Amino acid sequence: MLRQLLATGLLMIVTQLGAQAAPVERPTAPAHAETITLGGGCFWCLEAVFEELKGVVSVTSGYAGGHVANPDYEQVSSGTTGHAEVVQIVFDPQVLPLDVLLHVYFTIHDPTTVDRQGNDVGSQYRSVAFYRDAAQKTAIDKAIAEAGHEYSDKIVTQVEPFTVFYKAENYHQEYFRLHGTQPYCQLVIAPKVAKFRKKFHEWLK
Repeated sequence: MLRQLLATGLLMIVTQLGAQAAPVERPTAPAHAETITLGGGCFWCLEAVFEELKGVVSVTSGYAGGHVANPDYEQVSSGTTGHAEVVQIVFDPQVLPLDVLLHVYFTIHDPTTVDRQGNDVGSQYRSVAFYRDAAQKTAIDKAIAEAGHEYSDKIVTQVEPFTVFYKAENYHQEYFRLHGTQPYCQLVIAPKVAKFRKKFHEWLK
């Protein structure tokens, strides 16, 4: 609820100002870059972590896995569209191997809770990994098997073929970087980022 109120309030502010903070300039993706789409609760949390990974070219927050075309945040938040909040990650596998990226993914969210991450409850917060080819599916299945040794409860991450990704509204992009002092960012996102930085310090940009 707090998160939805923050997002709604921010949208009103952005609309009133008619402008947004300039995004960070992103490097050009190499020809051999890969893309993977992952959901694990609030996309603000996932984006904040993956943006700091060495080899990541871009991270875009959005929606995937549902039956409604071009959904907006309010629709997805209602839990009726079938979509999950996800991040679409473009990365250089020669710098960041997919297995490392997936290890980070299974560390920074709880893959054992159905339709829930902490206080964020609903199918839009489910743990889900969308694969684009057989190699990605194999890597995801392997990562799930390995993560199973780290959690006492069963991994419930859904593994689905990728179909379509809808970019979230601009005010959701780079949220933690732009609004890191807000309560949700300090209470929920910052601890996840700190945990990630400590465990994967050698993979930081």
